[in-house]
Amino acid sequence: MHKFGMTGLSLTSSLIGLIASVLPASGYAQEIADNVKGFDHLWHEVMVSITIIGAAFAIIMVYFMIKYRRRSDEQEGSQKPMSTVSAIGWAVIPVFMFLAEDLYMAAKGWELYNDYRNVPENSMEIKLESAMWSWDYTYPNGVKSYNELRVPAGTPIVLRMTSRDTLHSHYIPDFRIKEDSMPGRVTYIWFHPQEPGEHVVTCAEYCGLLHSRMAGKIIAMPEAEFTAWYKAEAKNLEQNLASN
Repeated sequence: MHKFGMTGLSLTSSLIGLIASVLPASGYAQEIADNVKGFDHLWHEVMVSITIIGAAFAIIMVYFMIKYRRRSDEQEGSQKPMSTVSAIGWAVIPVFMFLAEDLYMAAKGWELYNDYRNVPENSMEIKLESAMWSWDYTYPNGVKSYNELRVPAGTPIVLRMTSRDTLHSHYIPDFRIKEDSMPGRVTYIWFHPQEPGEHVVTCAEYCGLLHSRMAGKIIAMPEAEFTAWYKAEAKNLEQNLASN
């Protein structure tokens, strides 16, 4: 019996080891978090919570207004004394209920944020220098673009950001992300364009009189089209450097 138990344990250990070795190869361990759906779901929960709390307060307020309204000009109100236990209960219980909800939402928000800060492996890294009033992108091969970032659909993109003048904030509404870029410091932001399409980029930090014009766009291209464009731009860059 003891020998059989040891054999079963050995088989279980071997099976776990086999699964652990297969998962990374299958790509399951490298699954990329969908932050857009996560933040949208959290926002939905926040709106539902606010709606329920607001409706509950409105109903209670209307009930009290009707029940305790003054019914004649001669009527005088009176207040029954409340015990210490009742006073503490009416103060602590509602606070605990609402605070528990707030803490739950905050915890979910931090969990999503922590997941977002983990940059996926095999991301394409692009440098970004913010300036009044443009977004200057530099690809790994040295190609530069201004206010327009072309990326391959299906590939995670990480931007290593800095600023050459003042504080800016790179905001991509479609991906629910934004991050400050500032002089003397490198920050980062990443996103995962899963389908081809265009996405607006705006500056979410007031940076001067032309702040509202600091807009750009991200163009997610099919991988083959992006590769062709990327190689062509690299060739043009080499020719320009050779001619100079």
